[in-house]
Amino acid sequence: MPGDAAQPKHGHYDVVIVGGAIMGSSAAWWLTRLGFGGRILVVERDPTYQKAATALSFSCIRQQFSTELNIRISQFGAEFVQSLRQQMGGDERVPELKIQNFGYLYLADTPEFAATLRANQAVQAAAGAGTRLLTPDQIAAEFPFCRVDDLILGSLNTRDEGYFDGYTVFDWFRRKAREAGVEYLADEVTGLDVGQGRVTGVRLASGGRIGCGLIVNAAGTRGGRVAAMAGIRLPIEPRKRYNWVIQAETPLDRPLPLTIDPTGAFVREVGGGTYMAGGHADHDPEADPDDFTMDPDLWLEKIWPAIATRIPAFEAVKVISEWAGQYDFNTLDQNAVTGPHPEITNFLFLNGFSGHGLQQAPAMGRGTAEWIIHGAYRSLDLSPFHYDRVAEGRGVVEAAVI
Repeated sequence: MPGDAAQPKHGHYDVVIVGGAIMGSSAAWWLTRLGFGGRILVVERDPTYQKAATALSFSCIRQQFSTELNIRISQFGAEFVQSLRQQMGGDERVPELKIQNFGYLYLADTPEFAATLRANQAVQAAAGAGTRLLTPDQIAAEFPFCRVDDLILGSLNTRDEGYFDGYTVFDWFRRKAREAGVEYLADEVTGLDVGQGRVTGVRLASGGRIGCGLIVNAAGTRGGRVAAMAGIRLPIEPRKRYNWVIQAETPLDRPLPLTIDPTGAFVREVGGGTYMAGGHADHDPEADPDDFTMDPDLWLEKIWPAIATRIPAFEAVKVISEWAGQYDFNTLDQNAVTGPHPEITNFLFLNGFSGHGLQQAPAMGRGTAEWIIHGAYRSLDLSPFHYDRVAEGRGVVEAAVI
């Protein structure tokens, strides 16, 4: 497949999408899938995607949220991933994907968090998720390598919850969008022209300007900066998240769910005696969006002690690789911001996923395309995530943010 263009073919596009990683490419593909007939341009500052959250993610999906809408979004994500070829018209080039259902295991060591897990499980069960609550004895029976003496409760779901090949999903969103006529431009948006309550044009680092009928902000950690170009305050910050792949001297005797320790550290199965661990420092400030340096002390001072205390077999491990990624962290409520701006009505948001973006991309791209084409949602109603709540300072409380 040819690379992204250095110059746009046209001076005006019906839709300009800022950001070409999984969220922007999902929206672009869904527009073609649902029959949008206009010109679509995706502007991506780094067409290698090496530092995109899409590439650096844990690439997991879960049903264990506290709000029904987030559960429904991930349920569609699971359905989409596991029917990817069918969703893309039966194209035999598209691989058949499955979810590796090791699940997520949340651990509570306080009565307050145990109550949260119980409340969350009730919402999840009502939505059809298979989450089970586990006593410490039940956790020990299912995962005998896990220390449970300080725990009160756990929650576990192993249906449509675990690892999936998110990068392949992204790759096919992008491939199929381009094959359907979507243009991808290797450039950076540096400014927006706004007049009479609309974005009229997009200014580029290369010096060019593109007229637009509508703009979609899918700029990830730079989403707040793109919104500011239109005079919009969007509470999105880059936040660093750290990851390690480790080899255990004594591998566990069964698959390890993505286990979220009460300290905030987490660890999951990779395979062959290797595991992936992650977390962040207790001091979690806004980061420079180009800062991917590792914290040299975090592993030894927080993450390794936490996972080795929880799973003593991890006292003897070797770090194979490590990297830092970034979340587009919504400081209001760690939930997505979608839909149009109430005043600049041709400015649409796809921002603030706070670590949930990969699994939510199929539903969010579909919803954005529906809104553009029909002026309303035809599947999941995403309006609770619209910008008006940001303007009002009214968060959508999600009690299951990792």
